[in-house]
Amino acid sequence: MSVIAVVGAQWGDEGKGRVVDYLAEEADLVVRYGGGNNAGHTVVNRYGHFKLHLIPSGIFYPATRNLLGNGVVINPPALVGELDGLAAAGFAADNLFISDRAHLVMPYHVLIDQLEERERGVARLGTTSRGIGPAYVDKIARRGLRVVDLLEPDAFRERLAAAVDRARRIATGYFGAGGADDDLRETIEAATDAERIGAEYLAAGERLRGHVVDGHAMVDEALARGDRILLEGQLGTMRDIDWGTYPYVTSSSPIPGGASLGAGLPAVAIDRVIGVAKAYTTAVGAGPFPTELEDADGHALRDRGQEYGTSTGRPRRCGWYDAVAVRFSVRLAGYSSIALTKLDVLDGFDRIRLAACYRDPENGREWRTIPASTSVYGRLAPIYEEMPGWSRDTSACRSWEQLPEAARQYVTRLEELGGVPISHVSVGPERGQMIVRDGR
Repeated sequence: MSVIAVVGAQWGDEGKGRVVDYLAEEADLVVRYGGGNNAGHTVVNRYGHFKLHLIPSGIFYPATRNLLGNGVVINPPALVGELDGLAAAGFAADNLFISDRAHLVMPYHVLIDQLEERERGVARLGTTSRGIGPAYVDKIARRGLRVVDLLEPDAFRERLAAAVDRARRIATGYFGAGGADDDLRETIEAATDAERIGAEYLAAGERLRGHVVDGHAMVDEALARGDRILLEGQLGTMRDIDWGTYPYVTSSSPIPGGASLGAGLPAVAIDRVIGVAKAYTTAVGAGPFPTELEDADGHALRDRGQEYGTSTGRPRRCGWYDAVAVRFSVRLAGYSSIALTKLDVLDGFDRIRLAACYRDPENGREWRTIPASTSVYGRLAPIYEEMPGWSRDTSACRSWEQLPEAARQYVTRLEELGGVPISHVSVGPERGQMIVRDGR
């Protein structure tokens, strides 16, 4: 038996889907353990270029079962849309399963998410406005709707009626939307129309019925058989609800503790944790980002790396590698090793920088960890180490020895600063463009 958790080591968008797709060929079960369709992952294989949001990255291996765990929040119409997209490409997705305990993202969650961001004004968090946060709020407040409810139509309609009544009061009262313009009033009405929502969601539930299982039983039986299990995370440590750059975080826990809860297995069952980090740093949304570049280098990273959000299309903020953030992530998540992605994006830079620590310009203090205070973190300046770049194209390299010497030196320095081995180095989006380092 082996259970491997794949966890983002930065702010998300590190290439976890690409790593899971690579590892899933040898897996019996892939479990997505958190988040919703706010996250996106890109898979490039011989069938084409796929942008997935809810469906796990192992879906393209017919012999590999893929489970949306209880920790995921699911928008049923969105999931049906993803399945239709796969069907159009020739994939029936019969190997997809959905935990009956997973919670649902409802239209009124999306509405509340959008209204909350609007109310925050310039202090907005930069959410994807997909309703993920409000769905988790309802889950914690013990009033959420779950996948199992879709299988009981009468009970679902009854609970839905109470939920939309409450959502309407929130929208028209707390947010002052009662005096809003006609378009917003129409949006509120549509998002709280119990009859329309009930029909849409129950229809989606019928489409998904054959995929719904007791997720815990599936995972438990896989453990008992000694199956190879992959746990697929979303976003990254720096977006963790407890340990990230709060409040600029997600509403769940992407780290291995969240994997145990969101997949339904004991923490001690996890044998290995692979952290995924880009060879530089990106982030979507607001919040502190010490190494962010707004100059030509930042634009070059965005253009070369095609750094635009899979879910939103928003341009990602780009910067040099932040070793402080990754080291913080290493300590929290206990990585066995790191998979480094997009090394090829750095091809052609004359020199490459990496942040080994920070300095507070107000008092000169050096920081080698992440402060709890967002205001303190927001003013910290990176202290860079500079390393020589390389001009040679790395995308055709298939072994460690084939990489340019300067590229090997760079990866080795990241390894030293992180304190864990770098076991995988990606030099492109395709499956064959992954270098596996023996003994790591």
